[in-house]
Amino acid sequence: MISILSGDLPRSRILGTMLIAIVLGLALAPFLFPGAKALNVAAKILIFIVLVASYDLLLGYTGIVSFAHTMFFGIGAYGVAIACVSLGSNWSSILIGTGAAVVLSALLSLLIGMFSLRVRAIFFSMITLAVAFSFQTLASQLSDLTGGEDGLNFSVPDVLSPSYQLFEQPVFDVSVDGKIITYYLVFFITIILFLCMLRIVNSSFGRVLQAIRENAFRAEAIGYNTVIFRTAASVLSAIFATLAGVLLALWLRYNSADTSLSIEIMINILLIVVIGGMGTLYGAICGATMFILAQSYLEDLMAHSASATQNIPLLSTLLSPDRWLLWLGVLFILSVYFLPTGVVGKLRSIKR
Repeated sequence: MISILSGDLPRSRILGTMLIAIVLGLALAPFLFPGAKALNVAAKILIFIVLVASYDLLLGYTGIVSFAHTMFFGIGAYGVAIACVSLGSNWSSILIGTGAAVVLSALLSLLIGMFSLRVRAIFFSMITLAVAFSFQTLASQLSDLTGGEDGLNFSVPDVLSPSYQLFEQPVFDVSVDGKIITYYLVFFITIILFLCMLRIVNSSFGRVLQAIRENAFRAEAIGYNTVIFRTAASVLSAIFATLAGVLLALWLRYNSADTSLSIEIMINILLIVVIGGMGTLYGAICGATMFILAQSYLEDLMAHSASATQNIPLLSTLLSPDRWLLWLGVLFILSVYFLPTGVVGKLRSIKR
């Protein structure tokens, strides 16, 4: 177990139990929580675990604030979508689209890093924000390639299609079709990518990134070229974000600028990193699960609460499902106030 987790254990029984519960819940989600919405929520959690962990590699471990992360996410999704539309619904198309997207993301992140990471942090953030908006606009306008505002619908290999049936009889009253197979493909790839990132941050390379985050001048004084290490971290982060975009496209079998490039996704990433805890990676698991569950079910919960308190005018008005976003903001403010180091940081500090 220690070798699989790269020696970076949760270091808290409560946190360890929480992580095991989340992983088991996601592993058994199709059977424990049957239904299209529950399966979509579980898949979204898995995709955001990879996406948020890749951003934490950049922000939490290197101290780089970038607003272009969704650009790489969108490149991954568009890569698969365009390849499947152009070359057909087969595994070769998926591999070609994924490979092309990874290469493009690596080159773009390398160029952004080489030309921008020498400037001060705030200027780098503004540059990445401008690049992200430019790319989103470009994706919306290149209708012949990206489908424009309408996006791209595409087919996937038959085994991943909802019409495909793996078994003739249901398993625990659940029909194991192509959608379930796609879910487990996303699940196992998420596990592999997360363990790869855990290995990176606990390697000597990861220790240098943390040294740069803590004191860039001192790291440079002892011989490390901080620009090279920061650029390498940007490239790795972009590649993992691109692979998260590939998973999103495979799950939805559709992609558009609003689906993978919107600024709302970038805001969600930042919120999840803060809630889970920066510089931990495990925070991506806890934060993504908590945030997406709240985002998906808070409105339904408030609808039941408003119905139960309809005889109390002021309270039923406050609990109206139309105000779910307000209460989501309140929950975020409370989490930042009471858990300034995130869920993982708080649980580890209790252990100490």
